[in-house]
Amino acid sequence: MPEYMVERNPGYFEYQLPISVKLVVDIGGRVPLLMNERDEWELPGGKLEVGETPEVCVCREVLEELNITVSVEEIIDTWVYEISRLRHTFIVSYGTTYNGDEQIRSSNEHKELGLFPYADVPALPMPEPYKRTIRTWEKIIAQR
Repeated sequence: MPEYMVERNPGYFEYQLPISVKLVVDIGGRVPLLMNERDEWELPGGKLEVGETPEVCVCREVLEELNITVSVEEIIDTWVYEISRLRHTFIVSYGTTYNGDEQIRSSNEHKELGLFPYADVPALPMPEPYKRTIRTWEKIIAQR
């Protein structure tokens, strides 16, 4: 049985998913992305822990993964990401603009850190929902 299916009663299965919270961080018109174990770029963020709000989770994860202190400005998008046929995750994405002076650096959780102009994102090896989220955030901040 897939990990996201839980038998509640005989013959009745409930669809359950881990929740991952991601953040598009605009740093002077560029977006930090992290290379994962599947050789795809992804947004900083991670799994929601028990008792944690999504906003607290993503700020904690960004501090751990990028070494910068951020606050969440607004929610951008949600979707179910199919990592593999038997592994799905519910993704919540937020956006923020970073104007601090902390030195951005990657943790050892990822292979590489890149800081990309928005125009470079469409050509990157990255799941389409991440690209959509980044495009949406770029449009939102351009309207300010």
